[in-house]
Amino acid sequence: MATLSAAPDPHGAARRLKRVLDPDARLWPASGLLLGDTLAGIGFAAGLAGSVVHLSAGGAALVPWLALLFAAGIARGVCGLSAARIGAAAARRTKCAVRASLIDHVLRRAPAGQATTGALLAAAVDEIEALDGYVARFLPARAAASLAPLLVIGATALASPIAAGILIGTLIPFVAAMILAGGAAAEQSRRQFAALSRLSGLFADRIRALPILLAFDGAAREAERLGVASDELARRTMRVLRIAFVSSGALEFFAALSVALVAVYAGFNLLGLLPFPVPEKLDLARGFFVLALAPEFYLPMRRIAAAYHDKQAAQTAVDRLPEAVFAPPQGHAPARRFERPPGIRFDDVTIRYSTDDAPPVRHFSFDLAPGAIVALVGPSGSGKSSLLHLLLGLAPLSGGRVLVDGLEPSDQGSVAASAAWIGQTPLVVAGTLRANLALAWPAATDRDIASAAERAGLGPMLATRGLDAPINARGGGLSGGEIRRIALARAILKPSSILLLDEPTAHLDPHAEAALIATIRRLANGRTTLIATHSAALAAIADRRVSLAAPE
Repeated sequence: MATLSAAPDPHGAARRLKRVLDPDARLWPASGLLLGDTLAGIGFAAGLAGSVVHLSAGGAALVPWLALLFAAGIARGVCGLSAARIGAAAARRTKCAVRASLIDHVLRRAPAGQATTGALLAAAVDEIEALDGYVARFLPARAAASLAPLLVIGATALASPIAAGILIGTLIPFVAAMILAGGAAAEQSRRQFAALSRLSGLFADRIRALPILLAFDGAAREAERLGVASDELARRTMRVLRIAFVSSGALEFFAALSVALVAVYAGFNLLGLLPFPVPEKLDLARGFFVLALAPEFYLPMRRIAAAYHDKQAAQTAVDRLPEAVFAPPQGHAPARRFERPPGIRFDDVTIRYSTDDAPPVRHFSFDLAPGAIVALVGPSGSGKSSLLHLLLGLAPLSGGRVLVDGLEPSDQGSVAASAAWIGQTPLVVAGTLRANLALAWPAATDRDIASAAERAGLGPMLATRGLDAPINARGGGLSGGEIRRIALARAILKPSSILLLDEPTAHLDPHAEAALIATIRRLANGRTTLIATHSAALAAIADRRVSLAAPE
């Protein structure tokens, strides 16, 4: 399955991740709240130590410490919840912005791209969704972790410099273990994400082709392919989880070790049983405080470790997306509308979809006069549809140029804004007849829609079912002629000066074809019309016929 980008580039991915957050991420409040959580944790440890020390005194001596304890606990809950909400909101804004940029890039990408529909769906959904944890959890945790342990060390050092030194000593091997695990996790995460993208794209493409697979008895074969892809994804996911468990185990080991060493030191210091001299003597309040504060030292690192896979997934995801998605937005030429039928000129045009294949159109030239009807005739594969697609920006211009009213499409924006299109397989979407017709002109009123449907020959359908007649995505309950007339009604409904038709009467019986040709003849009046057809009856209404030969 084709992907959307080139080979992985970790440095490029890091740059893209930075650009993702400018300028609207606004994550500093979340990081500040996580620092506030650390400060509240210090207050909680102080309140807990004070409550234990003054427990025997009771009454007024205990109330301030209990108040500090409960206030710090509530503050921790508020800080944690608020940080999560701010991070989630920033992630939502980021995903929406990147997804909009990707969709814009996909709609404007060069024709004949290699990415399949499944790959595009996987990129727009799964790969962009991978940014969620990175923005919502990892970035605030990383920013807070740069300062929060220092606050804990500082508070611990005020009570016991030796205990603070113990915490710092356990941090050094922990950092080394995390660096080793992080490098392995990055590579395995990249492979796991590639397998997920392949499976998502393969599944989406096979679902779209399900009727064809069933018709040609290919369901079992494709189910086996999906099974192989699923097994590959499962294996790669387990490799990522193994590394995640190793890094998590290392974190928990050093966190537990730091607490245990502080507990042993504080306990033996209080009992006076240390086997070596130390320059401090702890009392119960300070000993209990450093013991209660020790778990807070590794809490910021725990947050980073929990979100580290999110960071790797996000880096892999953005590395697979096109660079243009993360570039500053650029203006596009506004679509030009032609108030009158334009002239169209093909000057030495060549269309090539792949360097490995012969071009379907080579050195093709002709002029289409304003308001004229031209029929493109020729055998299948001669490039009739490609010429129509070229005008709509759906086929690559490999040589020559196309002029519409003397301007190239690149100079005037999209020609599609002024063109009505009827293809070989008209699009039908799930909804109502009204919704299907309004695709051509969303601003149309019900009266406009009904009038276009009547002119297209859908009067009997309107009389029996109405504009609210339900239509499924496969056009169930509609005949081939009715589907063609829906496309024709769209062309009638849309104000346009260019009419492009690609085999509009294919597979119709002679009676239905004759009725549709009459409607097309009326529709083409006052429009520059280009028709690709094999039908001699349809070509007969043209002012001029242009014959194309099949490529050698």
